[in-house]
Amino acid sequence: MRPDAVDDAGSNEHDEPDPDDPTDPDDRGEPDDQPETDDQPETEDRAESDDDAHTTGLPVTDPPTSELSPGKLDELRTQLADLDGPGLVREITRLPAAKRAVAFRLLPKDRALAVFEDLDPSVAAALLSQLRSDVGSSLVHDLDPDDRARLFDELPASVVRRLLSGLDPHEAQMTQDLLGYPPESAGRRMTPEVAWVPSDATVGQAIKRLRRLGNKVETIYMVPVLGQGRRLEGVVSLRGLLTAKRDTPLIDLVADPISADTHEDQEVVARRVRDHGMIGLPVVDHEKRLVGVITVDDAMRILAEEESEDAARAGGTEPLGRPYLATPVWRIVRSRIIWLLVLIAAATLTVNVLDYFEETLEQVVALALFIPMLIGTGGNTGAQTVTTVVRAMSVDDIGLRDLPRVLGKELSTGLLVGAGLALLAGTLAGVIVDARVGLVLGVSLVAVCVLATGAGALIPMLAKRAGVDPAVVSAPFITTLVDASGLIIYFLVARAILGL
Repeated sequence: MRPDAVDDAGSNEHDEPDPDDPTDPDDRGEPDDQPETDDQPETEDRAESDDDAHTTGLPVTDPPTSELSPGKLDELRTQLADLDGPGLVREITRLPAAKRAVAFRLLPKDRALAVFEDLDPSVAAALLSQLRSDVGSSLVHDLDPDDRARLFDELPASVVRRLLSGLDPHEAQMTQDLLGYPPESAGRRMTPEVAWVPSDATVGQAIKRLRRLGNKVETIYMVPVLGQGRRLEGVVSLRGLLTAKRDTPLIDLVADPISADTHEDQEVVARRVRDHGMIGLPVVDHEKRLVGVITVDDAMRILAEEESEDAARAGGTEPLGRPYLATPVWRIVRSRIIWLLVLIAAATLTVNVLDYFEETLEQVVALALFIPMLIGTGGNTGAQTVTTVVRAMSVDDIGLRDLPRVLGKELSTGLLVGAGLALLAGTLAGVIVDARVGLVLGVSLVAVCVLATGAGALIPMLAKRAGVDPAVVSAPFITTLVDASGLIIYFLVARAILGL
């Protein structure tokens, strides 16, 4: 876990550096010949002084023996001891809620704190409710401000107020600053603890400063360079500092900054980190003052969350927002039932189409034989297209300006795919029924495939233009739409060819 932070770069309220802040630009660090000391975090002092070296000593609301027998406890302790960090987080998450706190209590102190930090916020919030209040407050205090803010999003307001009151004023202020930014914004996901260096320093002074602050911030590999009023002037890499002469003016090494605004969408910012291969991205306010940084690990976590949301909506369901095994059944039902009700309502279009063309079906009953094939092919074709286009949009392969090219490409694809399917299915229908029904099916398949690919390409892009998440225009929605319109095409073609 990180030591207590002392760098208040995340505060929005100070125009000038705080003279009491160790990151003040006038503070150049101690001379090289003076010994350096490292402040040890208060949590480590507590950990070292505790007599129990084997378990966390974090009591739960129910004793472990109420859930597991002593033999089972030893077995679980051995199983957990064999897991690495990520494996331990997964295993704790997989356990039923009643046993999660028991397993957590069996962990050594250092591993328990690391696991709590890496748990999904929803799981951590549930675990927190099973721990004694003073123990929970201690765990929350040791979190980074950005992780703490994500956890607070999952907790009731009354619990958040209680936990905030238990933090020291500096930690509480940093957390409140983050919670003040819009959800899913860069400001909400950044860490406000940043080691920065003043623009008028030398390389030696900058290194001295980073050496003193390195253990108190999340990253020092990308170092913001600030001028007056904490305004971002550029960035310098740790490699650049270590390979330059110590008397080199820092301004000679500064690169133009790539930054993010506090109110930018978190996914846009995360993709910027990925696309530029950055270790961290400075976050600034509207006056270009540094307020935090988005680290590469947070950026990758954001992208994973966004991709999970897109995948869920593409399948016609709302994102769970938490690990599957930690999600109650009622929440899964709620995430699916709304979409299913919408799709049922949309499916009434198909029923109405069949009712309208009932007389046509009565005259040529054989047409009904190929309805499942037709609407199934159209729906699948549309689903393929919308999935491809939404994914391409999400990774910035295509944008609104590419609409004509995308539409042309997909219409051509639909025409060629439809022609191939029409040749096969039309011939089969001609052999089973007669040639004219085969011709009806073949022409209808070509038209439906062109319609499906066109709709699958056009609708997501128009949705984005209207400010709607393209993933909401999911494959089930396109499938339902193409089912109804495909039947209309089928019966109109049948009337024209068969003279009905």
